[in-house]
Amino acid sequence: MDQVLGQVLRNAVWERLDMLSDLATRADAQSLVSVARSELPRLTEGWRAMLQAHEPDERGDCPTCSTRWHKCKAPCSVWQVAHEHLVAGGLAPQQTAATQDHRRESRRRVPGQTRGVSPAETTGRHALVNPRRPAIGGVHA
Repeated sequence: MDQVLGQVLRNAVWERLDMLSDLATRADAQSLVSVARSELPRLTEGWRAMLQAHEPDERGDCPTCSTRWHKCKAPCSVWQVAHEHLVAGGLAPQQTAATQDHRRESRRRVPGQTRGVSPAETTGRHALVNPRRPAIGGVHA
């Protein structure tokens, strides 16, 4: 049951992000201003809450990403992704519409479908580290 509920929650979040992305690319100027005023504060508060959970402890470990057996040194993958998208994002190449559509389809899978198991499903942790590119310091979170 938890798997189904988790999938429903994830799909709802992905759909909301997709809707906001579509609005950003297709809406008229007046609609964009209205959406920006209502959604930007919510998005920034969401980022703040997530990043607060990943603030390093006194040893420099991320308390959310670390386990008893594996300590994750700061900056964890969440902070790396935040920096990449919020600070350095203006320097990154833009995704094509085809790439965005493919990502939307790939994440809308129903539990039990044949597919690879993500690290998040096996460990209960987020999986934001790109497996093709090591995290800062050469160690994956």
